[in-house]
Amino acid sequence: MYPSEKVLEIKHPVIARDLTILRDKNTSTAVFRLALGRISTILAYNALKNIPLRDFIVETPIKNTTGYEIDAEIVVIPILRAGLGLVDAITTFIPDARVGHLGMYRDEVTKKPVDYYVNIPNGIENALVLVVDPMLATGGSACDAISFLKSKGAKNIRFICLISAPEGIDKVLNDHPDVSIITASVDECLNENKYIVPGLGDAGDRIYGTT
Repeated sequence: MYPSEKVLEIKHPVIARDLTILRDKNTSTAVFRLALGRISTILAYNALKNIPLRDFIVETPIKNTTGYEIDAEIVVIPILRAGLGLVDAITTFIPDARVGHLGMYRDEVTKKPVDYYVNIPNGIENALVLVVDPMLATGGSACDAISFLKSKGAKNIRFICLISAPEGIDKVLNDHPDVSIITASVDECLNENKYIVPGLGDAGDRIYGTT
């Protein structure tokens, strides 16, 4: 068990159903994307629970009352390419969130992440930075991304993923104890090829219909 303030595993009937759809190897690309979108929306809702609000007076047709607006700048950083599948859910809640891109792939020999593209908005020093990737496997890509963003000044980072392995969680918590993780499932382990068990295969391939 992990401390809830560090690892939030979301339990919800819709997530349980949709994770089953995502795990099924026979699920089509179109159905996979729809299930991914539904889970991502629930994850985004929970990831944004504690952001600050600013109150102001709003005039209703009846009388003045107190209204609220988000009092935080939100920056979303998907780890390409699969992380793009989670972005729309967050921008549905926060339409003015800025979106950067961080491209990484896993070297099939070393099993380590390799950077190939970076485009990060200015001003992340004072923003809530949401790093999103469907899978947290070894934790290499996540930690590499978080370290890079910290080097650019980010101080408030949360990591959002669909599926996580204990090995990846342990690495993030060890390397970046100030970063919280929001996930739909903590799976069993990694196999000898560093894939999550039971997992759902390669999320990027299944989102985009590639092999």
